[in-house]
Amino acid sequence: MAESGKGPLDGLRVVEVSGIGPTPFAAMLLADLGADVVQIDRPGTAGKEETAVNDVLRRGRRSVILDLRQPAGAGALLDLVTSADVLIEGFRPGVMEKLGVGPAECRERNPRLVYGRMTGWGQDGPWSGMAGHDINYIGLTGALHALGRAGEAPAVPLNLLGDFGGGSLYLVSGVLAALWEAARSGRGQVVDAAVVDGTASLTTMLHGMIAAGTWHDERGVNLLDTGRPWYDVYQTSDGNWMSVGPLEGRFYRQFADALGLPAELLRRPNPADWPRLRAAISDRFATETRAHWESVFALTDACVAPVLGLAEAADHPHLAARGTFIEVGGVRQPAPAPRFDRTPGVVQRPPAMRGEHTREVLREWGVDDVEGLIDTGVATQLAPPTTAVTAGTVEGVPQEV
Repeated sequence: MAESGKGPLDGLRVVEVSGIGPTPFAAMLLADLGADVVQIDRPGTAGKEETAVNDVLRRGRRSVILDLRQPAGAGALLDLVTSADVLIEGFRPGVMEKLGVGPAECRERNPRLVYGRMTGWGQDGPWSGMAGHDINYIGLTGALHALGRAGEAPAVPLNLLGDFGGGSLYLVSGVLAALWEAARSGRGQVVDAAVVDGTASLTTMLHGMIAAGTWHDERGVNLLDTGRPWYDVYQTSDGNWMSVGPLEGRFYRQFADALGLPAELLRRPNPADWPRLRAAISDRFATETRAHWESVFALTDACVAPVLGLAEAADHPHLAARGTFIEVGGVRQPAPAPRFDRTPGVVQRPPAMRGEHTREVLREWGVDDVEGLIDTGVATQLAPPTTAVTAGTVEGVPQEV
């Protein structure tokens, strides 16, 4: 039975210096786990986006607008750091130092602070000062080269593999590891989370397989890259797709039998006959709709599942039963993950308007002369919305999982 609806990180204070890509996703994950995350937004960002409830990467935290280019703004950030456990930022190397809020200044104010830095190329190295995006980072590490079919161009996996997989998740794991160590040593440290490092780490298994001679460094000829007929996607008669992945022999036999393959293909053939097997699988799937094949393979060990669109995934009976998707402020979105039996994660609030909580947070966190900062434009307090939106009144907030 759940003991707390605030999440396992309840009580943890995090300052997020607003950025793009992996940094806000990492902050969202920490907030979903119960941390009190304060997002520092830039001046001039409160406009059309101030009510952008669809920007769900901003969910779960409060927003403060500070002009860090002004000494008083940097000083206010350092005041926040004094009572924080973690700071995360996603600027190019050296930017935070130029603003006067780099690791040295923050450590002087709070020696226990964990300072998480999220970049694409890392804090050092000849490319560290270059601009880049997910596709560039996964390209450099070899991960992009491995994705796709034989004889075709590399397949771009959105920005899920680099930004969020190799970036955000490694930043969060690094921050949590540093917090564990700080609890024992009393000293914080800098976490240098680079997308190139995290993405390279994700390919560890493939490097081991290359060393063992069981993986070829080319697309579409291996076990997990559509190089096997029984690990691929196949189109149904209504133009939809099914994903097929019975890697083990006993699962393949269930798959082949349920699909209705010819008797000679009920066991996996030699590689010379793989083109025939692939064609047979394709032909069978093309005879019926996706709904038909879903019913055939449901609750079996054949390792077959439908390929659903993002808009329809939430309605699948399994995901619906688990509450994998929730609705917050009228916007359907993924629920916090992973699950905890005693301290479930929670979406603490819908996406904040930029500057919505400036006065509230600065006062609560002990910053001096809050009204002076607002009067001089160093900090910006956005006027409250005409219709207040609170965690207690928004559908799906709080949402325990």
